[in-house]
Amino acid sequence: MKLDILAIGAHPDDVELSCSGTIINEVKLGKKVGIVDLTQGELGSRGSIESRYEEATKASFILGIQVRENLKMRDGFFENNETNQLKLISIIRKYQPKIILANATADRHPDHGRAAQLVKDACFLSGLIKVRTKDEEGSDQLPYRSEHVFNYIQDRYIEPDFVVDITASFEQRMNAIKSYTSQFYSAENKGTEPDTYISTPEFFESITARARLMGKKIGVTYGEGFTSAKRVGIRNFDSLIDHNS
Repeated sequence: MKLDILAIGAHPDDVELSCSGTIINEVKLGKKVGIVDLTQGELGSRGSIESRYEEATKASFILGIQVRENLKMRDGFFENNETNQLKLISIIRKYQPKIILANATADRHPDHGRAAQLVKDACFLSGLIKVRTKDEEGSDQLPYRSEHVFNYIQDRYIEPDFVVDITASFEQRMNAIKSYTSQFYSAENKGTEPDTYISTPEFFESITARARLMGKKIGVTYGEGFTSAKRVGIRNFDSLIDHNS
C-alpha cells in the first residue's frame, strides 16, 4: 500500500499530540495516511505496553488512518545506528510516502531529537540504490526517497516555518489524544497511577493553548506548526488562508 503521508513518532501518542489535526484534515481529503511508532513507550511511568497498543489502536480509528506499525526500538535507549536506519528505510520503501512527518528536531525528551535525526538520515539513505533492504516476503526493495520531510513541534516551543489550520479537526484531534487514558489526566485513573508531567489537567490546557497560539499566527482558531529543512513552496495563491474570513 502506497501512502500519501507517513507520520513517524518516537513513542505512541507523539503523533497524536503534535500533528493529528493535520492528519485528520488530509484523511478527510481522501489521502492515505499511516503512522509508525519507533518504540512501544515501555518506559512510561503510567500504563503498560499492552495498554499503549490498545490506546494507539483506538486513536488510529478516530484518526481514520490506513495502517499503523511499531518498530519496537528501545524506548529511551534506541540509537541512530545502521540497524535502526535499515528498519526505517524498509518501512519508507514499503509505503513510499510522498510526505513524512517526524519528531521535533530538539525537545525536552531526548528520544524526540534523536528520532528526528534518525528519520532524516533514513530518508536520505532510502534513496540510495546500493543500500539494500528486503520486504516481508524476502524480495529486494527498490530505492525510494520522499518528496518532503516536515518536523512537527512538541513540548518545547520552536518557531514554525509554516502552520496548518486545524480548526475544523480540533475536537476530533483532542478525542484521539484522550484515547491515551493511561498517560493523560483521567478522572477514572486519578489516584491509581503515579503523577507525571503529562498527567495533570494543566497539561491538556497547554495542548489547547499551543494550538491557539499556532492558530493565531495565521489568523485562525487552532493550528499545528511544522519546521522544514527545505524551503516550502506553493502552487498558487489559492492555497493561502484569508485572514479576513
